[in-house]
Amino acid sequence: MSGRVEGKVALITGAGRGQGRSHAVRLAGEGADIIAIDACTSYETISYPMSSKEDLDETGRLVEALGRRVVTIQADVRDLPGLQDAVLTALAQLEKIDIVCANAGVVAMAPEQTVAHWVDVTNINLTGVLNTVNAVLPHLKTGASIIVTGSVAALMTESPTSNAGGLAYSHAKRALVSMVKSLGKALAPEMIRINGIHPTNVDTDMLQHEAMYRAFRPDLDSPTREDAAPSFATLQSMPVPWVEPLDISNAVLFLASDEARYVTGQFLGVDAGALLKL
Repeated sequence: MSGRVEGKVALITGAGRGQGRSHAVRLAGEGADIIAIDACTSYETISYPMSSKEDLDETGRLVEALGRRVVTIQADVRDLPGLQDAVLTALAQLEKIDIVCANAGVVAMAPEQTVAHWVDVTNINLTGVLNTVNAVLPHLKTGASIIVTGSVAALMTESPTSNAGGLAYSHAKRALVSMVKSLGKALAPEMIRINGIHPTNVDTDMLQHEAMYRAFRPDLDSPTREDAAPSFATLQSMPVPWVEPLDISNAVLFLASDEARYVTGQFLGVDAGALLKL
């Protein structure tokens, strides 16, 4: 029995770990070959470690263990020419791209938002998505699927915490909503689809770090994962503090597959009912 994306090639940004790695492994498990891209670099404004080259290599190893081909490339989504070169390098080996997961993203939790925080977050979370689409779009053909990682933060009128560090994140994710709708309309005549996913809290390093814990538990000097979990849970209607990366990957798989061949210009909430509370 063939997989749901058998014979397709998926390009994924932010593939070093977290949601990106999960998407790579899930799609590979359903028959896709993978182009795994990650910057593997750190930023002064980001308070948790970024993926390393070793992380990206591990993603490649996990894909290969499933019997699929994989190309791992260090490239920064902020750098359009570099990303275009990465796409050409990958195409030379895998020949085509059918699925695009514009997933790379960061959050900069800081009590006082500086221009540097805004620049880094919007350059990765918004401009990086635009660059990914621009780099790949000339090579896509009928039936291709683009999937953008959004956030429930895009639809929140105000931050769930008093911490200003999430504001640039919300701004960038909000802008992606209009981009998906506009581009969906433009690409529809070519039978190329673009959709997005709005996750709630996801159990990755982006959520599980001290600065985020402090944002949700400012009453504690050194809050832990266990301290923050009840506060995280207040965002969802279902009584859970977060969802797993695989929950998002399952939605990616659906949008990437032919099962969603007539779904475009939409955002799918994988949010445990978070948006029901708005």
